[in-house]
Amino acid sequence: MDLPSLAVILQAALSPNPDERKAAEHSLNQFQYTPQHLVRLLQIIVDNNCDLAVRQVASIHFKNFIAKNWSPHDPDAQQKISQSDKDMVRGHILVFVAQVPPLLRVQLGECLKTIIHADYPEQWPHLLDWVKLNLQDQQVYGALFVLRILSRKYEFKSDEERIPVHRIVEETFSHLLNIFSRLVQIVNPPLEISDLIKLICKIFWSSIYLEIPKQLFDQNVFNAWMILFLNVLEKPVPLEGQPTDPELRKSWGWWKVKKWTVHILNRLYTRFGDLKLQNPENRAFAQIFQKNYAGKILDNSISKNSMYNLLQPRLDILLFEIVFPLMCFNDNDQKLWDEDPHEYVRKGYDIIEDLYSPRTASMDFVSELVRKRGKENLQKFIQFIVEIFKRYDEAPIEYKPYRQKDGALLAIGALCDKLKQTEPYKSELERMLVQHVFPEFSSPVGHLRAKAAWVAGQYAHINFSDQNNFRKALQCVVSGMRDPELPVRVDSVFALRSFVEACRDLNEIRPILPQLLDEFFKLMNEVENEDLVFTLETIVDKFGEEMAPYALGLCQNLAAAFWRCMNTSEADDDADDPGALAAVGCLRAISTILESVSRLPHLFIQVEPTLLPIMRRMLTTDGQEVFEEVLEIVSYMTFFSPTISLDMWSLWPLMMEALADWAIDFFPNILVPLDNYISRGTVHFLTCKDPDYQQSLWNMISSIMGDKNLEDTDIEPAPKLIEVVFQNCRGQVDHWVEPYIRITVERLHRAEKSYLRCLLLQVIADALYYNAPMTLGIMQKLGVATEIFNLWFQMLKQVKKSGLRANFKREHDKKVCCLDQVAEAAKEEEAEDDDDMDGFQTDDEDEEDDGSDKEMGVDAEDGDEADSITLRKLAEQAKSFRFNDEDDDDSDDDYSDDEELQSPIDEVDPFIFFVDTIKGVQASDALRFQNLTQSLDLHYQALANGVAQHAEQRRAEIEKEKLEKSSAGNVS
Repeated sequence: MDLPSLAVILQAALSPNPDERKAAEHSLNQFQYTPQHLVRLLQIIVDNNCDLAVRQVASIHFKNFIAKNWSPHDPDAQQKISQSDKDMVRGHILVFVAQVPPLLRVQLGECLKTIIHADYPEQWPHLLDWVKLNLQDQQVYGALFVLRILSRKYEFKSDEERIPVHRIVEETFSHLLNIFSRLVQIVNPPLEISDLIKLICKIFWSSIYLEIPKQLFDQNVFNAWMILFLNVLEKPVPLEGQPTDPELRKSWGWWKVKKWTVHILNRLYTRFGDLKLQNPENRAFAQIFQKNYAGKILDNSISKNSMYNLLQPRLDILLFEIVFPLMCFNDNDQKLWDEDPHEYVRKGYDIIEDLYSPRTASMDFVSELVRKRGKENLQKFIQFIVEIFKRYDEAPIEYKPYRQKDGALLAIGALCDKLKQTEPYKSELERMLVQHVFPEFSSPVGHLRAKAAWVAGQYAHINFSDQNNFRKALQCVVSGMRDPELPVRVDSVFALRSFVEACRDLNEIRPILPQLLDEFFKLMNEVENEDLVFTLETIVDKFGEEMAPYALGLCQNLAAAFWRCMNTSEADDDADDPGALAAVGCLRAISTILESVSRLPHLFIQVEPTLLPIMRRMLTTDGQEVFEEVLEIVSYMTFFSPTISLDMWSLWPLMMEALADWAIDFFPNILVPLDNYISRGTVHFLTCKDPDYQQSLWNMISSIMGDKNLEDTDIEPAPKLIEVVFQNCRGQVDHWVEPYIRITVERLHRAEKSYLRCLLLQVIADALYYNAPMTLGIMQKLGVATEIFNLWFQMLKQVKKSGLRANFKREHDKKVCCLDQVAEAAKEEEAEDDDDMDGFQTDDEDEEDDGSDKEMGVDAEDGDEADSITLRKLAEQAKSFRFNDEDDDDSDDDYSDDEELQSPIDEVDPFIFFVDTIKGVQASDALRFQNLTQSLDLHYQALANGVAQHAEQRRAEIEKEKLEKSSAGNVS
């Protein structure tokens, strides 16, 4: 397509007629891969004779095409842009980036970012030469613009990835210093100069953020830079052209230069202001920095003795004339409160806003001051606040300093942790609340009503000597939820959370619970904020099963709020926006509700239709930000529902697809619902063929366990799932035993971490429990029985220096090991001459074992002795299981969420299983039993008798527990 035709199509893309617009977009998509298309777009973008709107459409299409196709994510994908077109674009975009209007420069800047990140330095080695040349030419702005993008590529890179920064600094910083010096000396500089200085500051920031380049360790070079930065910091900004609106002033060029200068100085001070934090190679530089420059930078100075001494003579002025006024309610706050209360609430509870808020910085300063230097400053500051309270109380209503009272209340709230621990203030807090906070609940000024609620929430946990004061505060906070002003309602809900947590008598809240929930959801319809949901979670957690009558309504309201939050989040396209955070909070609150009614399974049937659409949508790539929370809901729904519905089973393929594609980091979370499906829906798992869940599980497990790129920790849930199958499907999945044992053995050979080896050996143990003869036959076929049993018993015997067990530390692990050995002992073939069993029976000898078959072997005539060894071993295992449970105290490092999963062996008592098995041997082969027991020495006979007595005791206890449960059920 020639240039004029392309311009016509781009013009049509601006048409108000949707048909014309759609046809133009279709033509652009049709011709976008033709040779020279990118070059022609660039020609239109830089053509000053072309309509600016057409140039803008071209720049957006140009940017989007480059972002998608310049460096495809899939390295094997076909290249959509020819090398000649790439060369042409690289050759021309640098020339024009500074010449186009700012509207287009933004788009070309994004293109340059994509190209530089993909091509520099390998495919674009001469880029830095172009920058260096133009820093000495008339193209200074273009060179700085490109250098900023280039330096930002390495801002967060470290070690080898950071090597190109050294060349960038070496080649350009001397030129930057000269340009910076010339610019700072200009008298009455125009606004354009601020853009150049700002770019230099940003380049410097990106280059020093992670570490100082070695060129700057030269004291003369660093000193030259610092003189310029301090000059910029101290120099007044030009008055001419400065916006009168404070909001516009923030984005004005000269104030942005100030901001970036402060960022740099603060970063340097944070890195080099404390000698204790320095490594040896930086220590000399840090000493020079502290001696020559740190005194001129006050930020973070409270905790450093030398800096605090410099600050102290000016501290009262700073604290009472600069910091405290920033804490007070101001004109901008009032304007926002009146004109856009939703934005007022958002800014007040946005952690990102806090990073740039002077009010938050002031609160942090005061808190740090009294924490680190409380002895000299706390009493002085509290006296200042008390004076404000006194002036406020004494002033007539029309002259009350409402805004100063607001700042004083904010200060009292910010210092709550310090005041709650420090006498004499600690014992005066209740009186302070009654005298100075409670009256503001009925203030005619909205922001004071809001602040009163917030401060009351900060102090809700103190010990009230008069519980009527607690009740009054709670009632005022609840009343605040119906306040006509939105910010008051929001602050009241947040304060309510603290009062619910602190409430000792829920009867204070119980009668008004329905009204509370109504007000709560009215507010959720107005405001998207995760802190709102925290309050609901606290209420649900506190009242537990009492929330049952409200569970369905709560879930429906939270689901509706979740969809609203997600829609807002998608529209904003910002991962940190309050909508996204509130969406996560909604899901967490739903989980809290499900947990609180877990003993009422019929409710899960009621809420399933409401939650199913969320689970279906959010188990795809759309839900990556909330995947963990959604999986928790799926876990509750599959565990506590009376049965797992077919609709819930439809989620299985979604989890499998996610796991295969992108969700390997969530494998431990996915394990929980998969366990539920298999253990609670065993029949459906075994019988359904469309989809075939058994095959699906095998495909997933075999893929993950066979992937050599995955770490040991990544695959830990896989052997746990195999255990779930063997334990729950005993006798029904014979055809899967060999494949699972095969991949388990293969992965065991590569396993490095002892915890994974334990898990894999437990798969073998569960297979023996599932079917000992079949499992031993498979192991014999694979030629690994002796090797496996050697490793197994070696790991069983390993202990830490403390004497505690090194492996198989969980109760579940020990039970699996115990049960499989008992099952093994019970099989009919155990008296036969079987090399596999020989290895099993003799490995527990005291002498060191070299793993050879000869040492492991036992002759046929020694069968009775082997049986005796087996029985001794089983008795010891049972004893170990009984008496060494304290080993579990040492096993936090292996603990994970799935530890609380239930399994069929939970109800199996190993002592009873052991004794019943031995009785079975006695009944089926009395002679063998007699020979076996007579060959035991007195120690092991006593041990076996002890285990038998304990088994009968456990049998009686279990029967008693069953009767008590049965009686309790009948009574209810």
